[in-house]
Amino acid sequence: MINASDILNAKVLVVDDQESNVLLLEQMLREAGYACVTSTMDPRAVVGLHREHHYDLILLDLQMPGMDGFQVMEGLKTIEPEGYLPVLVITAQPAHKLQALQAGAKDFVSKPFDVLEVKTRIHNMLEVRLLYKRLEQTVEKRTAELRESEARFSAVREMTGFLAQARHRRTPVKGA
Repeated sequence: MINASDILNAKVLVVDDQESNVLLLEQMLREAGYACVTSTMDPRAVVGLHREHHYDLILLDLQMPGMDGFQVMEGLKTIEPEGYLPVLVITAQPAHKLQALQAGAKDFVSKPFDVLEVKTRIHNMLEVRLLYKRLEQTVEKRTAELRESEARFSAVREMTGFLAQARHRRTPVKGA
């Protein structure tokens, strides 16, 4: 299972164009014990930051100048081609919730937000994300083991076929 230490050491990125929101979220996360919190007020930087750091969770404001959260999520899909965007959307527009989920966000929080709700959603999303990553690692390991096993089986089958052919060549023909 995932323990509290794994969750508190997960990599979190806060993205909001308003400094007060960034500072509030950073303070809330640090007070809760999160150790790897990064932030940016530039939505255009998110894709590059995620490509470099592979965040476990991105807290993403939707309404930002220059590039909105929906465009950011589209860019993130190039890094997460399997469709798992570790995004928790923060929005003041109730109508954007469904659209954000359809765009790939895994959850949302409404502004103004309740601190306890945000902490709980962050914890839950990180737990799911870390379990997902662990499952991916297990599948990769089992797939590699299966490939090795198939290679050994093929080698044994080849050797068995070779031995059978050699025996067949040495067996005298009856009646000759």
